[in-house]
Amino acid sequence: MATGTEEPTLTVDELAARAGVTVRTVRFYSTRGLLPPPVIGPRRVGHYGHDHLSRLALIEELQHQGMTLAAIERYLEQLPPDLSAHDLAIHRALVASWAPDSAEEATRAELERRAGRALTEEDVDRLAAMGVLERAEAADGSFRVDPGMLRLGVELLDVPITDETILAARAVLLEHTRSAAHELTRLFRDEVWNPYRERESDPEHVAAMKSLSAHMQPMVLQALVTAFQRSLKEELRAAFTAE
Repeated sequence: MATGTEEPTLTVDELAARAGVTVRTVRFYSTRGLLPPPVIGPRRVGHYGHDHLSRLALIEELQHQGMTLAAIERYLEQLPPDLSAHDLAIHRALVASWAPDSAEEATRAELERRAGRALTEEDVDRLAAMGVLERAEAADGSFRVDPGMLRLGVELLDVPITDETILAARAVLLEHTRSAAHELTRLFRDEVWNPYRERESDPEHVAAMKSLSAHMQPMVLQALVTAFQRSLKEELRAAFTAE
């Protein structure tokens, strides 16, 4: 059941088209319990909302990272049940950040289909400024799009703040996430990897290291997202209740 504030209005065909997957894939994820059931409307037609779309995008990204369906199920089970579509989009963006650059070519029509809306030239310029896309050199007017950031970028188009503020916020996030990544990598190297190299002849330790490597990224992402959300709520509460 959708938990967002907007009424679910997408049919299964529209949901699949917006997410860039097949209807069969949507139904398969639903049978596995990875997607909440749709809201049943008149004539027994199921309707989906932005929560479904964001969760579907997160599932696809986790699969893109190489996680099995069983691992994805465990990952989703750890998420709070009341996450909004925006929270899910943040999770997806963080998951995508572990992947190497994988910009995709897209025509204007494909870009707007993936965005779920028509885009003005001003919208395209803002998305380009946010690093979500860049105009390709081809004469057909195509774009190179970062699929991991597109949905979040489109949501930011409707946020009533200036491009300068968005870019400043992006710079802050990049600076601190890189610092966190550096420290976490150092910690992993010093406390996990180096001891492993000293004991790599131990079969049980080798198996444990392989298991840790396979599950480390989702674990770290979950910890980062949870810590960031809590810290942000505390900072916002302190900032706006002090006035």
